[in-house]
Amino acid sequence: MSIQIIPIHIKNDIQPTDDLVELLLSSSKTTFENGDVLVISQKIISKHEGRVINLESIIPSELSVGIASAYDKDPKLVEAILSESERIVRMEHGVIIVQTKHGFICANAGIDESNVEPGYATLLPKDSDKSAQEIQLKILQQTGKKIAVIISDTFGRPFRMGQTDHAIGVSGMDAILHYEGTTDTFGKILRVTATAIVDELCSAAELVMGKTKKCPAAIIKNFEFKENIGNIQSIIRSKDEDLFR
Repeated sequence: MSIQIIPIHIKNDIQPTDDLVELLLSSSKTTFENGDVLVISQKIISKHEGRVINLESIIPSELSVGIASAYDKDPKLVEAILSESERIVRMEHGVIIVQTKHGFICANAGIDESNVEPGYATLLPKDSDKSAQEIQLKILQQTGKKIAVIISDTFGRPFRMGQTDHAIGVSGMDAILHYEGTTDTFGKILRVTATAIVDELCSAAELVMGKTKKCPAAIIKNFEFKENIGNIQSIIRSKDEDLFR
């Protein structure tokens, strides 16, 4: 059976007071079944959890002012980026690449000014795994169906142009599918092959979600996976294995 990806369109902007799961259920054109995968964009999770900042309320430090001047950035935005970051990885051509406090390597600490009121920006959720777990549990309570939930965001990639969607939170499945110890079609034992299935599912879902379609979520059906708790930290390369750090 072929994999299906079904978009969930939500007309109104998400507010912290909204019942997010009820909105997802009522807006979906299909019902959840055991083994489905729900992919949700970071943006509505951040909005629902109140991770929205008024940039005008930020007082930039001298460091932020200096960086902003050198790299043609808003000093208030730079201050927000630094406050969400563990370290600066690279600054070049007006782009600030950082390691966030979650461990993600991305531009601007994942702070995004798109699809939000002018003068405001969204921050990444504090704990996207927890966000995914809470949604998974509420869907189980309301529908009786066991599904996996992935929180997605758009990141750039080193060595390749263009952005793709990546997982920043997961619940109900492993982030990586390991093939070590299995054999290929020629009988050779695979030793290091591991597929980042949550990232692949996020990229597949983004094909129907888009950026301008008011479609912040999608249901993926008929994808086989082993049920597990899941943890996004398992997909972040450790410092001792990182050849570029």
